[in-house]
Amino acid sequence: MTLSGKQIVLGVTGSIAAYKAVLLLRELTARGAEVTVVMSANAEHFVGALTFRTLSGRPVLSSLFDPQSEEAVEHVALAERADAFVVAPATANLLAKAAHGIADDFLTTLLLATRCPVLMAPAMDGGMWDHAAVQANVETLRERGVTVLEPEAGALASGLSGRGRLPEVPTLVEAVERALTPQRDLAGERVLVTSGPTREPIDPVRYLSNRSSGKMGHAVASAALRRGAEVVLISGPTTLQPPPGAVYVPVQTAEEMREASLQHLASASVVIKAAAVADYRVERPSATKIKSGGKDEGLTLSLVANPDILKELAQRKGGAFLVGFAAETNDVRKHAADKLRAKGVDLLVVNDVSQQGIGFDAEDNQVLLLDRWGGTLELPRMSKLEVAHAILDRVLALRSTPKTRRAQPSH
Repeated sequence: MTLSGKQIVLGVTGSIAAYKAVLLLRELTARGAEVTVVMSANAEHFVGALTFRTLSGRPVLSSLFDPQSEEAVEHVALAERADAFVVAPATANLLAKAAHGIADDFLTTLLLATRCPVLMAPAMDGGMWDHAAVQANVETLRERGVTVLEPEAGALASGLSGRGRLPEVPTLVEAVERALTPQRDLAGERVLVTSGPTREPIDPVRYLSNRSSGKMGHAVASAALRRGAEVVLISGPTTLQPPPGAVYVPVQTAEEMREASLQHLASASVVIKAAAVADYRVERPSATKIKSGGKDEGLTLSLVANPDILKELAQRKGGAFLVGFAAETNDVRKHAADKLRAKGVDLLVVNDVSQQGIGFDAEDNQVLLLDRWGGTLELPRMSKLEVAHAILDRVLALRSTPKTRRAQPSH
């Protein structure tokens, strides 16, 4: 369990999104964390304390002067025990109090006493997130070392649409795990990651694409962030949320991905190209929807090759370490070796997508790592996040090994 034994304080404030805090609590405890919930008075209008107490197995704290709670007067001791303090949802009111040091209830008093990593996940309505006062408070908190996550865009409780939704539970858990990860071996590195598929338009409603979900590329971005790197994530269309902390660049087509990759290449020390870029695009996409003919009438498309982004990055990467991906279905080692030579990458990550349960849209992967110095490393089946860390381990190992020793075979 990734959070086994960790002491986490979960602060809940008065927002309709408080119900997601229940789901977050369940996920944190499932990963082994011991969670103490602290509620503001307004939070109890949305979710009852009994729900949190039942799921956490611990008293729920809300008042500094609750005579029924032995822990209510021990806010300093609780703050010292905590490994992480998460406020989700964090209202605009809570952000303002925290930024200005106001301590008028248990939650805000505990925030002043704590010295562990603090994460706040805002949730608010209308245009509140973009208000100058809110943004100033967020900036103040970030300058003090608080991790304030970006709220998501979408439909809000008022019926309006905008930025203010509480991030989904997987995003929140990812942020907590990263805050508690001591490994910082990529501090000072800038990692450029491409992820997901591309979409090549046929007409305004149809396109050519592939089965890539983006899970592998997003896992690489998450792993690099956990290890202290600055991350730029360039992604084609996926249903995934970008990991908090990454510079996110959404694209659609192969040409857009190429332009974004070249734009960020100069500042990158490591480039990991996990995206599944379409090899071809329609030569002349229709400006209007192509009408379907009779049932026996076919459609002929003229396709042209897309730019070979990986090969171009290899030619222009300078001192950056370049990692490519190859999805194969047969003669995996032979095709991989050919691609390694043809593309000019430093490290190639190869997987056999014909196998069940790995590769496209799966949670796990099983890969072979080939490097240009002749080394190979075959990894067993594992989660994509574990694969991502193994790739980063290999990058660091190859960069730190003298050139004269890199050709020694791996296992």
